Amino acid sequence: MGKIEKACYPCLQWRMFKTSAETMLERWRNYEEKEIEVFEEFRLFTSEVISRTAFGSSYLEGQKIFEMLMKLAFLVSKNALTVRIPGISKFFKTSDEIEAEKLEKGVYASIMDIAKKREKTATSGDEDSFGSDFLGLLLKARHDANDEQRISVDDLVDECKTFYFAGQETTNTLLGWTVFLLALHTNWQEEARKEVIELFGKQTPNLDGITKLKTMSMIFNESLRLYPPVAGFARKVEREVRLGNVIVPANVVLFISKLSFHHDPRIWGQDAQLFKPERFAGGVAKATNNNIGAFVPFGIGPRSCVGLNFAINEAKIALSMILQRYSFTLSPGYVHLPIQYVTVRPQHGVQVMLHPL
Repeated sequence: MGKIEKACYPCLQWRMFKTSAETMLERWRNYEEKEIEVFEEFRLFTSEVISRTAFGSSYLEGQKIFEMLMKLAFLVSKNALTVRIPGISKFFKTSDEIEAEKLEKGVYASIMDIAKKREKTATSGDEDSFGSDFLGLLLKARHDANDEQRISVDDLVDECKTFYFAGQETTNTLLGWTVFLLALHTNWQEEARKEVIELFGKQTPNLDGITKLKTMSMIFNESLRLYPPVAGFARKVEREVRLGNVIVPANVVLFISKLSFHHDPRIWGQDAQLFKPERFAGGVAKATNNNIGAFVPFGIGPRSCVGLNFAINEAKIALSMILQRYSFTLSPGYVHLPIQYVTVRPQHGVQVMLHPL
């Protein structure tokens, strides 16, 4: 995934971000001075971005694939802790298992259908390549002349699935919780808007400019600390190891909770439960007292999320364009109930009152 990620050209990404954000904000005209549920809006926005980036002109077909992937992810999450009797599941399947298998086959068939159309176009001489979108890059790797560089059909399908979650789910939850926090803390909303206007005025944000959004970076980091997209991650112990006073046998699976150390008062202070973006004014190292591993919203090291830069850039451009046009406050109808369901999401959505500037 890392090799292909590098080839996703920033300018192409920026165009996808911009086009999809404009489409979303055009819908928002119908909600001015009214309540709007932004979490669902961000789901539509990020799904379109990832569909366009992954499948280019075939993005509408891509969106259908991602709808199936979302249903599949929910079924997997729903049954993650279900205990099945070995051998029985081979003969007796639950309705969720039957539905999951059907979705798996549907996703595979749909991706392969788009891929075969692209291969036919490329090999017929109508195009010089398979395209510069994510699928095109995968197809180039699939047909690489070097056996060691070539990927399998299953790899191609799996990469498309991974790209969806790396680039869609993370950004969706990040934007949703950040808008919730800024709707509560309007002083920080004004600080972020001031920074955006100073950098871009009313012009569309550009990729060079968003790297200078220091206040917004602080806000996003604090949002990711309080509401990381994924609550934790699992690691399998390959050999017996000592962790402090505990000896962990080989083949044990450990679950590491991000929420526990993202909210640990020993690291963040007694105000660890409060929204204070100024924690990150001096960077992550200073915010964590040099305990870098205490802040891992996207993982850490070689296993960190490959969609990190993609998600942050997408979120910065979307939020900048929102702040240029609207202010927002939390709706009286909002009910706060975060749940872990694929990602850490608001069960009842995020409702805000939208005020045009």
